[in-house]
This record gives sequence, C-alpha cells and structure tokens, in this order.
Amino acid sequence: MTINIAEISALDQASVLHPFTQLKDFATGKAGDPTIVETAKGIRIKDATGREYIDGFAGLYCVNIGYGRTEVAEAISRQAHRLAYYHTYAAHTTEELATLSDRLVKMAPGKMSKIFYGMSGSDANETNAKLVWYYNNLRGKPAKKKIISRQRGYHGCSVISGSMTGMSFYHDHMDLPLSGVIHTGVPHHYWGAEKGESEIAFSARRAAELEALIVREGPDTIGAFIGEPVLGTGGITPPPEGYWAAIQAVLRKYDILLIADEVITGFGRTGAMFGSEKYGVEPDLITVAKGLTSAYFPLSGSIVSDKVYRVLEDGADKVGAFSHGYTYSGHPIGAAAANAVLDIVEKEDLPANARHVGAYFQDRLDTEFAKLPIVGEVRGVGLMGAVEFVSDPANKVRFDPHLKVGARVSKAARDRGLIARAMPHGDILGFAPPLVTTKDEIDEIVDIASAAVRQVMDELVREGAAI
Repeated sequence: MTINIAEISALDQASVLHPFTQLKDFATGKAGDPTIVETAKGIRIKDATGREYIDGFAGLYCVNIGYGRTEVAEAISRQAHRLAYYHTYAAHTTEELATLSDRLVKMAPGKMSKIFYGMSGSDANETNAKLVWYYNNLRGKPAKKKIISRQRGYHGCSVISGSMTGMSFYHDHMDLPLSGVIHTGVPHHYWGAEKGESEIAFSARRAAELEALIVREGPDTIGAFIGEPVLGTGGITPPPEGYWAAIQAVLRKYDILLIADEVITGFGRTGAMFGSEKYGVEPDLITVAKGLTSAYFPLSGSIVSDKVYRVLEDGADKVGAFSHGYTYSGHPIGAAAANAVLDIVEKEDLPANARHVGAYFQDRLDTEFAKLPIVGEVRGVGLMGAVEFVSDPANKVRFDPHLKVGARVSKAARDRGLIARAMPHGDILGFAPPLVTTKDEIDEIVDIASAAVRQVMDELVREGAAI
C-alpha cells in the first residue's frame, strides 16, 4: 500500500503530541518531517520513503525477539477472535493470564508469589510504590513510606515513577520529584570513584553513603529502595564489583524492601533471564515490561514476593478487598502475546544468544573504540553497551555540552542507516539491539558506529575542538 507521505506528515504535525520532542521546532518544521515507520523485520525497520535502518536499540530496549514474528501476531489474533477483552476485577481471569502468571512466578528470581498487571513500566512502578505503602500500613508501620532511588536511575515518567527517576530533565517544570522520594549516589565507577579507588572500595563507599542517608532520614521512615540491576537510560552502566552485595546488606539491616526494576534487564538482555540473577539481587518486588511482550502489545507487571504477599493476605480480613487496579490489568490479548514471546525466548534460548553474541559485541566495542582519543569509557553487558566520549580521557574532562558530540555521533550513524541512541547526562552512544542479533549483524552495527564516530572526530578537528 502506498501512502501519501506529505499528507500523513501534515496530519501528524497538526495533531500528535510527541514525547521527548522539541514541540516548537517540530510544529514549525524546523526539526524536519516525522519519520513514518511502515514495516519491520528482524532487526531492521523501513520508513515510508523505503529507507531501511538497523534498529540498534530494539525500539526502546524492548523488541527483544526482533520484528515481524508471526507467531506472536497469530497468538494475538487467536485471542482477539476468542475473547478480545474482559477485566480481572473480582477474581475474573482467562486461560492465557493464569498460564502466564504461573510461568512468571516460577521464572522470576527469588521467592515470588503473585503478579499484578499494568500496561507500562511506569504504571508498574506506581503499583510498586503503593504496595510498599500498603505493606507497611498493614504491618503497623505507617511512617515507613519513603522510597530511595538513585541519581541517573530511570523508573518511568508518571508521577511517582517520574519522581523515582533520578534525572533532572524528567522533573523540570513538572513539579517533580514529590516529597517522600529521595535519591542516593549513582553507581558509576568511572565518574564517581576517587583517585585510585577500586570498584570494591567504591561500592563500599556508595553503600556507606546509603546507610548514612537512611540514618539521617530515620530508618523507620524508609520503606523501599528501587534500582535497575544495570542502569539503562542513565547511561547503560553495569554495577561496579561488589555493589549489589553491599547495598543489600544495608537494606536488610534496616528492614527496607528492595524493588528490582527489570523493565530493561528482564527476559535475557544481560545474558541471564533476569539481571537480578546475574548480579545476585534478591528482590522483594520486581518490575517487568518491555521484553515481556517484546513490545508487540502493551503489558507490564509487578511481581510480588511471598514475603510481601503474606502480609497483604493476612491483612485482608481487616481492610477488605485489595483496592487497586486498572481497566486493562491482565488484558487477555497482552497475556497471549506474552506467552507467545516467552515461548520464543525459551525455545531459541535468547538469554544464551545475548550472552554469547553479547560477549562478541562487547569485545568488538572495546577493540574499535577504547583507544580513540575522544573515548573515555566503553562499557556494557550482554546485548547492551555504551561508548562515552570525553575531550580528555586521561583527565576525564567532558566536552563542552554545546558541541553535542553524542547527538552528532548518533545522527551520523542514523545517516548511515543505524539507529543508536544519544544517551542523556553525557556524550554517550548507547546500543541495545534485539536479542536475536547475530555476530554478522553486530559487525554491521559496530562498523557503521565506527564510521560515524570518526566522521565526528574529523569535524571536531576542523572546528578546533581540543581532542
């Protein structure tokens, strides 16, 4: 089917409020026309002009099984023809939902008991915050409500989840963060370590800072700590050695719940089914979304540990029904999509592919970029990675933000047919390709990214920037 590109672009500019878009530039055409994405297959998307791109970011870290998997489309169709919708209030369920829930509880790390469903990672973290408050109310600890997040952590864009997100541009002009959400230091050794400080020592210091914050706020006021096993939007940053063991020791000492935000790291991206498994995290609540359905249908979940659920169940006679839910909680089409996706994840062992192809990916990134004069750090795990650019690697001096080095590299890569993300809070090029990516496709991704970086390096030299 041929579409009228000019007409669709005009309709879009006139009517769509796009996220993370400079509204005036877009409305006036200064930012150019929207990219009309028409089709996709494997790790590639194609726009309405016929231009093809390698999607080196799997949408937004989410299309783990790749595009165009007819197995999932067929599962969605079967469920839609059988039963397109019914709610889950008052103990209603469907076959797909019950099957999925049993599967997830058994698959998840730790001793999990139940799962509550939403439509996005943001709303799942809203649910987790309410569960923390509800849990402590039922335990007779009504003051134990504050949630500690981390600087540069990402947990969503809604009110509480946006408050837990530790990036100022999510807060500016939005009256966030709300009180009751506080932030501790980012677990990034490259930027945060003192001179000569080992990763183990740095992790111990971050844990000590967390404990000092808890003591200062009052342990009886702290309900939970939330963290991604690997920082995602905050820079694709794996934790330093010893970090999670040190953090969890502090949380246990002060009876503080741990929320593992596995929205990005869940279902194989790190090379393990869950990032918590890889890093020895023992969560009380787990946030899942994105890879749960590979973004073929909106679905999220809050996986609740037996420890938390027992308190909720024991308090039911006193407080009555669990008064939380969404119209689309446990949507049957979403459940069908998730089961079909998890069938693919397990049958094709995508965590193993992320582990093996990911090791090749990490090696290629390091070989290609680590010694360049504008690269401060190459980092990653599994099929997620980042290259961070600085003007002086030896002294860790950042580029002038006005040079927009990260954004320029991202654009140069896109001009060559590769979508890689310019990450916030630095000049960072991020990668998170689908988990079905092959070594040959990794070579394509890295080769294009390398050409883009070298183009920008040449531009910086011509502009007289110090490199």
